[in-house]
Amino acid sequence: MLTTRHGVRPLRAADLDAFLALTALDPVVNVFAEYRARTTNLEPRWLGGEMWGRYEGGQLVAACHLGANLVPVNATVEDARAFAERAAGRHRTISTIVGLQEAVRTLWDGVAAGWGTPREIRWDQPHLELSETPSVDPDPEVRRTTRADMDELYPACVAMYTEEVGVSPEAGGGADLYRARVTQLMNRGWSFARFDGGRLVFKAEVACASPHAAQIQGVWVAPDRRGEGFAERGMAAVVELVRAEIAPVVSLYVNEWNTPARRAYERVGFRETARFSTVMF
Repeated sequence: MLTTRHGVRPLRAADLDAFLALTALDPVVNVFAEYRARTTNLEPRWLGGEMWGRYEGGQLVAACHLGANLVPVNATVEDARAFAERAAGRHRTISTIVGLQEAVRTLWDGVAAGWGTPREIRWDQPHLELSETPSVDPDPEVRRTTRADMDELYPACVAMYTEEVGVSPEAGGGADLYRARVTQLMNRGWSFARFDGGRLVFKAEVACASPHAAQIQGVWVAPDRRGEGFAERGMAAVVELVRAEIAPVVSLYVNEWNTPARRAYERVGFRETARFSTVMF
């Protein structure tokens, strides 16, 4: 029997089927949460945190991932308020709140008083999807990366992260952890790049994937090679590889103000299906 306020409780392995039924209501938007559930079986020791569920009439109606990120899943404003009430009583350990715009705004409103000033808030982030053949020809030179590429790949990943987030992933002694993450994606076959004369000029990774969708992250073109079409043709190649071998739908989210990236994705064939927001600490 539930004793928590608003019917919110931590989910466990026994709740996995119900949780996957919940993410299936919007499997592309919910790909991160589904990926985390499938790879951890909702066990806290593997999650590095908890997955909360909210129930109505004994049925799971919404969830919230609380780990390195706070991520609402199928959450209405009422659901998000309930999750925020539970989260507000805890010391902040997360680095971002990210997800559908309305739920993130509600979560942030509920925890802002006790969680300190964020480093940045990005309210408008178009969520894009592509489930068909790209509209531009793919770059045939884009391929999966290997360990032999690390001397070129790792600095590019650091440069992309620093440019996108505003702080280096190596700050505070994080280099080993970040290198491990880059290596992990490479080993999974989720890291893609294009080289020109041995130099990396384009890269992108799959951040997470489920049987339904794969979410792309870390799209980057060497600054002095931008405007040459590497982004469009590179992303077209990544989409084809991912759809053929990982998941049928490819998604990503991008900052509203990043006009060059948005134009490139539009040319490839991506279309906006939702709006995300991110609160970064």
